[in-house]
Amino acid sequence: MDAGRILDDFRSGAITREQALSLLNKLPYEDIGFAKLDHHRQIRRGGIETVFCAGKTAEQVRAIFERFISTGGNAIGTRATPEQAEYVRAALPDVQYDPVSRLLYIMGNPKPRTGCVAVCTGGTSDQPVAEEAAKTAEFFGANVIRCYDVGIAGIHRLFACLDEIRTANAVVAIAGMEGALGGVIAGLVSVPVIAVPTSVGYGASFAGIAPLLTMLNSCAEGMSVVNIDNGFGAGYLAARINALVTQGNHP
Repeated sequence: MDAGRILDDFRSGAITREQALSLLNKLPYEDIGFAKLDHHRQIRRGGIETVFCAGKTAEQVRAIFERFISTGGNAIGTRATPEQAEYVRAALPDVQYDPVSRLLYIMGNPKPRTGCVAVCTGGTSDQPVAEEAAKTAEFFGANVIRCYDVGIAGIHRLFACLDEIRTANAVVAIAGMEGALGGVIAGLVSVPVIAVPTSVGYGASFAGIAPLLTMLNSCAEGMSVVNIDNGFGAGYLAARINALVTQGNHP
């Protein structure tokens, strides 16, 4: 919910005084019993609240989406199951679901995309986390370059797309196994790198602990690290950096 948009709509006659008051009364949050929806986040942080769908019932996810759509037109949920998506889309057919990234989203009030974020993976198996990052960055207003399967076991593949990666305002580097990709890319580009360890790998990778420690211990400057498999967190942070560069504000 954007208070400026509410005031503009009231001034133009698109909504009545009573409708404007109803919308403003839901700031800073709307209590719907099982959840408190943070409509004020758009004003406070420049981006809407994201719904973490895991652990919620399909009915709860749909109710949350209905409220966000009714007040702002946009909504996004992470880690949604196909069953949750089917239930939501039965009532809200304009909502989109991507089974790879497991993102559930609608852009009723689309944000123009500016700048560029690069999302890179060590292997094809990292693609679900990568798509969560890429589609999140796109949702929050960034153009995205995808460079997948460019891990260090065949580092010439990374060098082949390095010029394109260097056009980005931020890079998301996603890798499992030993997780060296983030440090390698951070040593080759001049923009911030967000490293994402994934749970992909054999036993000694400890479901992502090994790449997490590799990334945390990297000597390459300018690299931050998010939690294991946290494509959403990396994509949002990259979009925020990109927006600061291109727009001077938050996504």
